[in-house]
Amino acid sequence: MLSTKQILASKQGKVEIVKKDIHPTNHPVCFSDVSTGRKFITRSTAKSKNTESLDGLDHFLHVRDVTMDSHPAYTGEKRFVDTAGRVEKFQSKFSRKR
Repeated sequence: MLSTKQILASKQGKVEIVKKDIHPTNHPVCFSDVSTGRKFITRSTAKSKNTESLDGLDHFLHVRDVTMDSHPAYTGEKRFVDTAGRVEKFQSKFSRKR
């Protein structure tokens, strides 16, 4: 039989019973957007070799190229993609020589 441990579920004093030693541990994590420089602080099970100290607490640092702060679907920004250049590059690379 698994032992259970009472863990405080919220600030309101609710107590939930969860199974002991089966849940991954949550760590403070900072996700950094390369294009905007914005940082998102949260808790996650993800770890990283890089850490950053924010407000006196060490956070695992995850650097991302695109986040909701810079993705066109969230920002509403329209970006032009050079498809003609891609097609020409493909044709020159894979065209059959007769």
